[in-house]
Amino acid sequence: MPKTLLNRGIKLSFTIITLLVASAINTVAYAQEVPPPIFGDIRVGGKFSPDPLVVRGMSGGSIPARRVAGRAETATGPCTGFVDEEPDHTLELTTRFDYLKLEVDSPEDTTLVVIGPGGNWCNDEFDGENPGIVGEWLPGTYKIWIGSYHKNRYLPYTLEITEAK
Repeated sequence: MPKTLLNRGIKLSFTIITLLVASAINTVAYAQEVPPPIFGDIRVGGKFSPDPLVVRGMSGGSIPARRVAGRAETATGPCTGFVDEEPDHTLELTTRFDYLKLEVDSPEDTTLVVIGPGGNWCNDEFDGENPGIVGEWLPGTYKIWIGSYHKNRYLPYTLEITEAK
C-alpha cells in the first residue's frame, strides 16, 4: 500500500475517532449547528459569507514541509514540520483580496504551507503556537498544507479564513 494512502487512512481514522468523541461529549451542540467540513476545498470571492469561513482536518504527514515548499524559509516564516504529499485544502480565490487572513487553531503546535499565485509561504507561529498568514492575496488557486512538528503525528485542527482585521 503506498505511503500516501496509508497516511490518508491514518488521518481519516483519527478524524473519525475525534468526531465520535466530540459527538459523544457535545451531542446537543452538534444537533444545533452544522460542524465545518473536513478536508474541504474552498472557493470564495470578495465579501464572502460566512466570515470567518472554517474548515477542519488532521495535520501532519511524513514529508518535510521544506520539501513541499521548495525552500526552508519564506518571508512569512520557516517551512518546518511534516505534511502529506497532497494538500489538505485547496483555496480558490475568485477575486483579489487587499486583506485576507488564514489562521490555524489546534490543541498542539502546528505548521502551515501555502503555495499559489505569486509564490510559496510558510509559517509556524502566527498568534501563539499556531500558524497563520495575513496579507494581500491574488486571485487563483492556493494549495494548503497543515503540518505537525513530529513525523507521522496527526492532530485535529480548524483553519479559519477571514477578511476581518
